Amino acid sequence: MFDWIQKTADFITYDVLHLGKETHLAQALNFFIYDTTKILLLLIGIVFLMGIVNSYFPIDKVRNYLSRKKLYGLEYLMASLFGVVTPFCSCSSVPLFIGFVKGGIPLGVTFAFLVTSPLVNEVAIGLFLGLFGIKITLIYVITGILLGTVSGMILQKLHLEKYLTPWVKKLLENTQKEQDKFKQEKQNLKDRLPVIWQETKTILKGVIPYVIVGIAIGGLMHGYIPEGFFEKYMNKDNPFAVPIATILAVPMYSNASGILPVVQVLVEKGIPLGTAISFMMGVVALSLPEAMLLKKVMSLKLIAVFFTVVTINIIISGYFFNAVF
Repeated sequence: MFDWIQKTADFITYDVLHLGKETHLAQALNFFIYDTTKILLLLIGIVFLMGIVNSYFPIDKVRNYLSRKKLYGLEYLMASLFGVVTPFCSCSSVPLFIGFVKGGIPLGVTFAFLVTSPLVNEVAIGLFLGLFGIKITLIYVITGILLGTVSGMILQKLHLEKYLTPWVKKLLENTQKEQDKFKQEKQNLKDRLPVIWQETKTILKGVIPYVIVGIAIGGLMHGYIPEGFFEKYMNKDNPFAVPIATILAVPMYSNASGILPVVQVLVEKGIPLGTAISFMMGVVALSLPEAMLLKKVMSLKLIAVFFTVVTINIIISGYFFNAVF
């Protein structure tokens, strides 16, 4: 789907700028061009699509439905399963997160999606099957879904809505006003599109600077962190290897397809599977670039709580994998 973007990034990096493929600068720049283009295209499409959805969906009814106690946590599971069918990395998932919040979906349910989406998708499943077989893949998929579900439930119990930024709160107010206007005027889609596009541009204007800074950080880390740097901290003799691997992974940024081959190499070099998967989960589900993007919609305290809860759950998952395998 995004092959043309990769070809464009390769053309600019290697043919136009004549940078050597093995140089750190080339790797960082190529990564930046590819991910910036891909994520901005996704951002425009997703925000605009969510604008259409939000203009028709009865926000109050959706909110009430997903907030009903009789669902017994199924709303978190539903959000996690939705994350499975959306093949986005952590930064690409942020636009959908904004759309969910705008739509009045409870924050914990939205977090369940945000955790699972980059961890478990058809790309990750296909690679897992090829690299580790069906048994490990099945356990990984179930673990990833449970990780998102449990994290969402915990975060919802903490009642963190007050730590959303004023920018998001204003979006929520405007969304409700626009929907009331649409209801009163009974506008068709053609009439609604100018308002939806204007709202899309407002969101993009606020988010894009964070996207560019976040991907730039990811590009520098992608290009300049030396190979083998983390392996010495994750050997099987270290009882703290799982938390160390998870914490060391946070500064990095990659999607599942990019990090899974690294996980395979780590396992082949004798690093326990659970430790390697914890490292992967930390890279994919948590990253400094993601934190930069989330800064637009969350306060630092909310980001810290989100990262802490997910990190603890990833560490538990890592020890579980090591115990089973």
